Amino acid sequence: MVTADGPKVLEFNCRFGDPETQVLLTRLESDLVDLLEATIDGQLAGVEARWKTESAVCVVLASGGYPGSYASGKPITGLDQSADGVTVFHAGTREENGRIVTAGGRVLGVTALAGDLAAARQRAYAVAAGIDFEGRQFRRDIAVKGLST
Repeated sequence: MVTADGPKVLEFNCRFGDPETQVLLTRLESDLVDLLEATIDGQLAGVEARWKTESAVCVVLASGGYPGSYASGKPITGLDQSADGVTVFHAGTREENGRIVTAGGRVLGVTALAGDLAAARQRAYAVAAGIDFEGRQFRRDIAVKGLST
């Protein structure tokens, strides 16, 4: 977190389902399996991780009430849209009677890749705006600080 006293580490946390991981893996050009195998074999120092130069932004669509209590089972619409450079990661969803419905607090991670941060942000928010479910909420300030520096 960037504070008036400089950056402060709150936690080290990067699991595969986290929005932080979604933007990192979207930018990874190397084969993840090769990197994981090199780690297992103790040979990671000899492998170069290659990264795409593009920027990535992830906007999380969350259930109403999250991070507190929230209802689930709300039908999700707009998942059929597509856009270049955008991946929608499912987190708190499930299939119910042939439809995708909410099943958690963090429902979807709309992750966009583009030539610069402003374009990635625009892509992510454009797709996020087209996805809807009852109680949907999301932050509207993702990547704003990065654009102001």
